[in-house]
Amino acid sequence: MKLALVGIGKIALDQHVPAIAASPDWELAATVSRSGTVEGVEAFTRIEDMLEARPDIELVSLCLPPVPRFAAAQAALRAGRHLMLEKPPGATLSEVHALADLAQAQGVSLFATWHSRMAHAVAGAKAWLAGKTIREGRITWREDVRKWHPGQDWIFEPGGMGVFDPGINALSILTEILPDPVHLTGAELDFPANRQAPIAARLAFTQNISADFDFRQEGPQTWDMEFFTDAGKLALRMGGNVIEIDGQPAGGEDSIMGEYPALYARMAELVRGGVSDVDLSPMVQVSDAFTLGRRNIVEDFEF
Repeated sequence: MKLALVGIGKIALDQHVPAIAASPDWELAATVSRSGTVEGVEAFTRIEDMLEARPDIELVSLCLPPVPRFAAAQAALRAGRHLMLEKPPGATLSEVHALADLAQAQGVSLFATWHSRMAHAVAGAKAWLAGKTIREGRITWREDVRKWHPGQDWIFEPGGMGVFDPGINALSILTEILPDPVHLTGAELDFPANRQAPIAARLAFTQNISADFDFRQEGPQTWDMEFFTDAGKLALRMGGNVIEIDGQPAGGEDSIMGEYPALYARMAELVRGGVSDVDLSPMVQVSDAFTLGRRNIVEDFEF
């Protein structure tokens, strides 16, 4: 099946393009971007032009930042194309609900992806936690925004989500693996004085679970989750790719390279089954954090 990749930035080139190239289900037939291309692939600068010129393309995969994404998503669905959304699936919950309704009306598949749910150890962690009582949980998700989003000022603009851009990855795992759902009870958000989105956040959830997100960590990056249960301790390391039980290695693989191929395999399943997959629970947690969060002003941030 043919697809078009829209938004040729760092994540598209690092993850989407290799995953598509390795996929037995998909062929990269076109790109849409104002600033990037993929060698040997037909390139457009406007999604409307691509949709008109390439009726053979069945899927549009959107890698645009959240705020400008809705118009492109709407155009793809109205043209009768299946749609795959990089996380977060939109700038607001209402946007994504509108897209889900439109996809249903058009009879096409919509996939709101959460790549961290495809990490090597997530399924194993979910299985191990099933039926257990969680007494405490700790999430530490700290990375360097300059490394992962170099010069990308949009991430600190309204709708860019700031530290919740990576933090929502942790929340996507949390909402996938817990035996019982949680909800946010409190939050503190650190906003640089010259920015419109937080650079750090500390969250509290039911079930005695806490999270510490920070976009300023240099050196080794930290993507860890620990759960203390009535049957021992489970830890997920490396963004959900490595699992430990009571401090001992218990599976997984120290690599993120399998996440995006798994997403494209899942997209093929959805198209063949004529269904959609739009789970917004990680985004609900972020929305609640902005609603309940106490705002702290911290030092200016510059790339």
